[in-house]
Parts: sequence; C-alpha cells; structure tokens
Amino acid sequence: MRVMNMVFSSVVLGLACTLAGCGENQTGQTSLTVTDKATVDNANKATRVFFNGDIYTVNKQQAWAEAIAIKDNKIIYVGSDEQVEQYIDAQTQVVDLKGKMMMPGFHDVHIHPMESGSDATQFTIPAYGTENEYINAVYDAANNNPSAQWLIGYGHEVSTLLEMQNTPLEVLNDAVSDRPVVIMEQTSHSMWVNSKALELAGIRSDSVDPVGGVIGRDKSGRLNGILYDNAGELVMEIAMRSLQGSADKDYQGLVEHTMPMLNEVGITSISDARTYWQRGQLDTWQRIADDDKLTLRVALGLWAYPQMNDEVQLEALKKRYQNKADSLLKVNQVKFYMDGILVNTTAAMHDPYHVNILGLYGNKGLNYFTQSRIEKYLKALEPVGFDFNIHAIGDRGITEALNAIENASSKQNRHRLTHIEVMDPQDYKRFAEIGVIADAQVAGDFTHPNHWAEMIPFLGEERAYDLVPIKSLIESNAMLTLSSDWNVSTYNPFVGIGNAISRAPQNITLEQAIAAYTINSAYAMRQEQLVGSIENGKLADLIVLDGNLFDMTAAQIKQTQVVMTLLDGEIVYQR
Repeated sequence: MRVMNMVFSSVVLGLACTLAGCGENQTGQTSLTVTDKATVDNANKATRVFFNGDIYTVNKQQAWAEAIAIKDNKIIYVGSDEQVEQYIDAQTQVVDLKGKMMMPGFHDVHIHPMESGSDATQFTIPAYGTENEYINAVYDAANNNPSAQWLIGYGHEVSTLLEMQNTPLEVLNDAVSDRPVVIMEQTSHSMWVNSKALELAGIRSDSVDPVGGVIGRDKSGRLNGILYDNAGELVMEIAMRSLQGSADKDYQGLVEHTMPMLNEVGITSISDARTYWQRGQLDTWQRIADDDKLTLRVALGLWAYPQMNDEVQLEALKKRYQNKADSLLKVNQVKFYMDGILVNTTAAMHDPYHVNILGLYGNKGLNYFTQSRIEKYLKALEPVGFDFNIHAIGDRGITEALNAIENASSKQNRHRLTHIEVMDPQDYKRFAEIGVIADAQVAGDFTHPNHWAEMIPFLGEERAYDLVPIKSLIESNAMLTLSSDWNVSTYNPFVGIGNAISRAPQNITLEQAIAAYTINSAYAMRQEQLVGSIENGKLADLIVLDGNLFDMTAAQIKQTQVVMTLLDGEIVYQR
C-alpha cells in the first residue's frame, strides 16, 4: 500500500497519537510529505486526509470506506487508501485512523441545552425523599442564597409528594414561608410551590385552571402546592425573570460547558426543543453565533406559549424566523405541546386513565394546544418556512396532531411528533402517508420494556406495553429520528443506540439506529444535503470512535468513547 510507505517530513505527537491511544497529555499534529507524483491538480489537494480506518458512511450506495479526503470544510473523496493518495501534497495533514471507526457526527433533534446546562436552579432535591429531608434541603438552600428573590430548585417526583402525610404546600411552607419557592419536577411537567409563590402568581383556591395546566388541590378543594404542566410553567416564568445576570450565565454555560460536553460524545448538530424567546434565550443564542463561538449546528424551536393571544404570538414568531444558509444558527422551528405526560395523567388519551389524580373531565388528559388551534398555526407559519416539533405522548394527542397536519399542512414541510409513547396502532402508517417524522427518545431507562409494567396502574396492561413503538413505526415506513430530551435522559447517543437495538419487542437494527441519529435527523433539520452522511461534496462533520460499533454488544456500545469530533472540517473535540 503506497500510502503506508509515504516519507515523513516531520512527526509531532497529536492527532495520530490520540488515535493510536498514546498518552493523553501529548499535543500537536502529524504532517506527512508525499514523494509520489499526484494525479489531482493542486487546486484540489486535500487539507486533511484520514486513512486506514473503518469508515461507516451512512450512504447506502457506499456504506464503508477506508479513507476520506477533506478540503477546508468539504469532503472531496471517499474510498480506498490507495486512491486517496492522489489528494495529498506537502501541505496535507494526514491522519492514520489505526483501524478505528469514523462516521458522521450525531444530530440530537430534541434537547434542552440552555435549560439543562443552566445554573439558574440553586438546589436539587431527591426524587424520593421524606418530608424532613425536603424541609431541610429547602431550608439550607434559603440560608445559602440569602439574596435570591426566588428559591428555584429541581428534582421532585409527583407521586412522592402526593404520598406525604402533610400536603406538599404545608411541607414547603414549613421550610420557607417568607420567600417564594418553586421546584421543578424531573420532566418539567409540574412545579412544587409554597404559598408565597402562589400569592405572587395570583393563584387562589377559586382560580381557574390555565390552558394546558391544572392547579393542584386536595379533596377539600384547597391548594396543595402542586402546579401541573402549564400552570407550573406560568409560575416558573415569573421566577426566571427575577434572576439577575442570567443571560451571561447562560452564555458562559453553553460556551464553556454544554457545547464541549455535546462535542465530546460526538454531537455536531442539535435542535433546541424549547427556546423561551420571551426570556431572552434567543438573544443569548444569537450572541454566541455572532461571537463565532458555536461548535454545533443549531436549529432553535421557538416555544409556542399556550396562554398567549394567537394573533400576537403568530406575528412575534414570524418576525423571529431566520434561515441563513451560511449560518450555523437557524431559527426555523416552533415547539408545541399537544399534551402533558403519563405519570401526571395529563397526556391526552382516547380512553380514561385507570387512576384519577386531577379530576379532569373524562379523565383523559389535557391539551396545551387543540387540534383546531394547531391547524391555525400551520396555515399561518408554514408559508414562512417554519417546521413544527410537536410534543405528543398520549394516543389521543398523537392522533389529533396527525389530524391537524393532514388537514392543514401543505405537505412540503418537515413536521415531527416527539415522544410518541402510547400510540393507536392505526396511526403507525399515517406518519409515512402524511410525511410526518416520528421522533423518539429511548436513552432513558424508563422507556425500556423492563419498566413498561410501571404504567399498568395508569393505563391498564394492554396500553402499558409497546411504549415508544419504534420498530412498529419503521415497519410502517415512518421516518424515525432518535434524540435525548436531555436532561430528562442522558445526552449520550451511544446509550440511545444501545437501548434502541436491545429493547425487544420494540427494537431496531444498528443501521436503523445510526440512521435515526444521523441522516434522518439531518433531514428533520433540513440539512441532509450538507451533513448526516459521508459523501463527496458534503461538509466534514465527522467523529472518530475508539471501537467499531458493529463489533460490539448493546452494552459495549453504551461505553463507546469519541476520540475526535470535527465540525465543518475543524476539530472541536479531541480526546
């Protein structure tokens, strides 16, 4: 092999050493000079060449390759070690992959990077604690944050609160009564608040439930301190606006911590699944882009506020649309909630829940947005160019969202339903028929078949099984994407892939799982012509792994490490 016989002009430890598994503290790069006469003119010589690898392209026409050549930010050759030599000159950086696997960078099309990486929360409580543990934790948080206008926490689990001897409101009031306290539940679908928070939010026993939310009450009709879904969102909005310097903290958190963490696991593109534009989050993202700090391709999903006047909101969303071809930052998606979640009994169901927690009419969950209202937004925002990312967990929520798209969409857009946990089997085929993307999250253990029985008390045995039916959807020709919903689940794609191939009876193949995290998700972000697979002319968003996924068990895949991540041909992470 002629490439292997090239003459070294200089060798400094770095990329090649990293790929070979040398000492972690060594830095630098490797340069090679070619002595053979090249057959490609100088204008097409590569900036960087990778050879001697197992390169999985996610391109069905050429699934595997040994080498690739990159010129600046574009892939100019995919093929054999022998043929890649013609793209090398004295200026080309040549990297020996040492047999390691290279593949396209991952896309995560449902993630909450600003929320999950924020330090806005001052304390965390255990999901399953005692009343005294909670009181002590909140009391300590108050002492540790004496100047905070609001005490903002995270971590409770609703069932634990409902099983306490005293009401959640009484417990929180015992801890802190002179300042407002709000604690977000792990999925963000409920907030635990004290009386001061209720007072500042104007919530009383006779208050009417807001659209998409429920004000928790005890059997006597008195407030119990739990605000479900949008009722809690409204209070959290007030709390967040009280924070000082939050925009700078969000900026630093994204640049210094969150984006590097995502690059470290091979993520090169994301869709922010809930950008609170009224909180200034869009401005923070734009500032990062203007400062040339992005190490990801980012599509923002502007949050559709359920309580906002439609005409006012539609105009506000239209003004914020942004889809510049040369920008890493796009503002071209809108995030809607069709319903809530199963464990709150707020996910929208065709048939009643088997338990009645909230006393909702029919006990079939709730809607943030109704089918007719989604149709109104489709007609107004599709012509602008927006794609919809619609949270739909219950079977009724999924059916109504599909109905809305079938009735009102031009079918030219790339809308997706995300979560899709409980489905009416009759809706499987509708995804392909209507052209809707099915986005699922299986990285969390709670979606694994071992945990399905936990839903029996809520749904009954028949509906509790086959949750998140990704195999059935693929068999019905749906386009599937896989994502994390971090921080509800880990952002690590390898965990999601490992779970996706092992969650029988709703498991899929490794090829299908990788496609769901790469080319399919690139399609959902309208960039499949640019990234998502390794092909001539595409941009060099690439990752190198410490092993070949196709040689591993599901458990081993979850432990995979990324050796190097490139975005647009530049290294953004190196192990």
